[in-house]
Amino acid sequence: MSGKKSVWKWLELCVSVLLGNALLAFLVAAFVLPHDIIMGGTTGIGIVLSKVTGHDTALFVFLLNVGLLIFGLFVLGKTFFVSTAASSVLYPAFLALFQRIPGIDAMTDNHLLAAIFTGGLMGIALGLVMRVGSSTGGMDVINLAFHKWFHFPVAVLVWVSDLVVIGGQAIFARPESTLLGILVLMLEAIVLDQVMLLGRSQLQIFVVSDQYETIRERLLHELGLGVTMSVIETGLLEKPQKGVLCVVHPRQLYAVTSCIQAQDPQAFITITKIKEVHGKGFTLARTTLDNETKTNGKDEKT
Repeated sequence: MSGKKSVWKWLELCVSVLLGNALLAFLVAAFVLPHDIIMGGTTGIGIVLSKVTGHDTALFVFLLNVGLLIFGLFVLGKTFFVSTAASSVLYPAFLALFQRIPGIDAMTDNHLLAAIFTGGLMGIALGLVMRVGSSTGGMDVINLAFHKWFHFPVAVLVWVSDLVVIGGQAIFARPESTLLGILVLMLEAIVLDQVMLLGRSQLQIFVVSDQYETIRERLLHELGLGVTMSVIETGLLEKPQKGVLCVVHPRQLYAVTSCIQAQDPQAFITITKIKEVHGKGFTLARTTLDNETKTNGKDEKT
């Protein structure tokens, strides 16, 4: 079973890195370069160098990525080098390929629409790569190196490095291009956060009710949920009681609240959104009640 999981993990890594870099290269070729939208990272530096020298942006992005990748090998170690090497080569290769597709730079003549698509797609592309623990390389190497040396938060370093690159381009760019670049950066951050949490966020439900034992039984047996009981004390009457805690998928929310309110219409229910959940029943296989009973029975006999 562990062998199959490792194969699926490897396939997920390969597909995510491939799709993420292809999507990133596509949006740069289709929207960023034709509409003169400034952006951060090595792509932004490559755009400036391309305008100054007349050579392909993809060539400069490749050289910058490889140089920073070698720098990362010595500063951040072999593990980072291996996980980032694919993106450092794939992205400029895809960019060079997409730039040669006829008509790719004529998908829209609306600068605002191009910026919106760029920010949204960039968040998706980076999210695909980062969800599997990889990196797109480039300026990420500098950010992680500064984090290692000075312990600055990585998120802050990403924003600062992108703003520095965008600010450098703003000297040569039109004011409208600068504003579009800032819009891209904001949309990218919003979408990236959502992609990173996609499929991982859950809802935590906490119930305070005199009928906690019946509610526990119904959630366990009728809905097949995992339940945790916590010892509490009511505030007004100082009455010892138990609270019912369970974590569910958003799609199960209606069924759970209906079940609780059908048992006790006056039950006090709080619902909290959780960004990520790990452990038995979610990232690990759930243990059923029958299996748990059998295990306990064996332990008692021995």
